[in-house]
Amino acid sequence: MKISNKQAVALCNGLLKCGGNMIYTLTLNPAIDYVVGVNDYEEGKINKTAREKIYAGGKGINVSVVLNNLEVDSVALGFVAGPTGIMLENMLADEGIKTKFIKVASGMTRINIKLSDMKKETEINGCGPNITSDDMNELYKYLDEVNDDDILVMSGSIPAKITQSVYSDICYFLRKRGCKAELVIDTSSKEMLETLQYNPLLIKPNNHELGNLFKVVIDSFEKAEVYARKLKEMGAKNVMVSMGKMGAILIDENDGCHKVKAPQGAVINSVGAGDTTVAAFIASVRKNNTLDYDAIAKYCVAAGSATAFLEGLAGKSEIERIFAGM
Repeated sequence: MKISNKQAVALCNGLLKCGGNMIYTLTLNPAIDYVVGVNDYEEGKINKTAREKIYAGGKGINVSVVLNNLEVDSVALGFVAGPTGIMLENMLADEGIKTKFIKVASGMTRINIKLSDMKKETEINGCGPNITSDDMNELYKYLDEVNDDDILVMSGSIPAKITQSVYSDICYFLRKRGCKAELVIDTSSKEMLETLQYNPLLIKPNNHELGNLFKVVIDSFEKAEVYARKLKEMGAKNVMVSMGKMGAILIDENDGCHKVKAPQGAVINSVGAGDTTVAAFIASVRKNNTLDYDAIAKYCVAAGSATAFLEGLAGKSEIERIFAGM
């Protein structure tokens, strides 16, 4: 049943009331995303851009940006280096997003080039700075400030020179000192599995990642439910599986299953849609009183779809508009 715009706004405002507790997002390898469009691209020749934009990039950074769009405070953690690192900090500061980055001495914050010629998309991703053990020790000092009532979001790829168990190591570090902060994990399958023993509040694989975990093809809500429940049995409180144009499925902490079809619309850029979904969930669970997981699931799909229908990350008004029609 559809709801009115007024009802949608009221529900969204209720979902987005955030308490005094802090949300931290961790991006180990943030980036400057240089998105360019080229008409009639010719390999090996000089091409001129037809359109271009620059964004602050990285999955955790995206979560912080969308939370900010939804009027929810967060602190972005991670590593920056060189002039591009300064640029990234300034871009986020201009948007009013709090940061607490470790400044790395060697290398520079990476630049990711995303090239579109209207027929296909090509990505060239940078490497990032050289993170040392001293840099990691500094990060753990920051993480020592995370409190019981906070949420820590860990998402995105892990730089090659950092131990690939870093997310589970951080979970262990927090739990060892008795910190009960809620954890949100959105990373590749193997690293995500290692964190399940710490009962994360949310994990969000897509259907391809979920299928790779169990060596099956996930091409329906029914299959997604079966294997999402397996991840819940392994320790996750909530499991959301994004399924592209199909929509998403949420297995909530009470074992409820919520299957939401994606709204129709022209997909312009899917980059950041999953991060927007994660941000929408985090903002939603900060609601006081009883959690309505059916509404949360729909809101998350509306949010991810809103970003997919735009060039950049969705704002509150775009999400509310789509949510109202679901």
